Amino acid sequence: MSEHPLSYRPEIDGLRAVAIVPVVLYHAGLSWVSGGFVGVDVFFVISGYLITSIILAERRAGRFSLTNFYARRIRRIFPALFVMMAACYPIAFAVMGPKGMEEFAGSVIAATLFLANVFFYDVSGYFATAAEVKPLLHTWSLAVEEQFYLVFPALVLLTWRLGARRQVAILAALAGLSLALAQWDIAQGKSDRAFFMLQTRLWELMAGALAAFWLATPRGQALRANGRLRHGHDWGWDGGTSAWYGAPSRGAGKSALQEYSI
Repeated sequence: MSEHPLSYRPEIDGLRAVAIVPVVLYHAGLSWVSGGFVGVDVFFVISGYLITSIILAERRAGRFSLTNFYARRIRRIFPALFVMMAACYPIAFAVMGPKGMEEFAGSVIAATLFLANVFFYDVSGYFATAAEVKPLLHTWSLAVEEQFYLVFPALVLLTWRLGARRQVAILAALAGLSLALAQWDIAQGKSDRAFFMLQTRLWELMAGALAAFWLATPRGQALRANGRLRHGHDWGWDGGTSAWYGAPSRGAGKSALQEYSI
């Protein structure tokens, strides 16, 4: 029996592939993609969508467990993370001086504890010239996602009895507050904090979460199954909570979601 009743979404993998291209080109130093790091924003939205879809599907089936959720995250992330850090260590040892190795050791600890975003914000920032010699700098986005995963499932469970409408209202309010905090930090000249921190990135993850909630409705399932809305004007959020969290509507077909390695 598979770990999830959720099937593969090739278009999401395709979107990830498209999103990573500008990030790679940006780090290659190409001036015409100076804003290429926007691909990270796309990844956060995708992550919010996928993780929320998994939680809703399992909760609807009555088998969601925080313990199992976190165990899956550990199994998916830690092996690859540790292999990557182990591969970086001999290279860092060969090319870095004592000061650089001290900072690298700190980044290893921070990445393991999913605090790399806080570490690199305190050290220098993503856009600093010295960032080019920080082999674990990219783990900052993993830290943001894992911090989100630590609190978001509990939030969904705690608000479950409130019903879907109120849950959506809470998530939308949190997204709006996060976006406002990000804009405030930028206006105050604290763009690095707006870039690195969960509280200013949360609105992107919440955008994906809200999309997942909408696609859990009968209308959203029809769109997902047929590639279009059955009724073109029906973009509302009406319908009872039972329709959101109950069995899929007739004709919606097999659920088309899968847990990805995020």
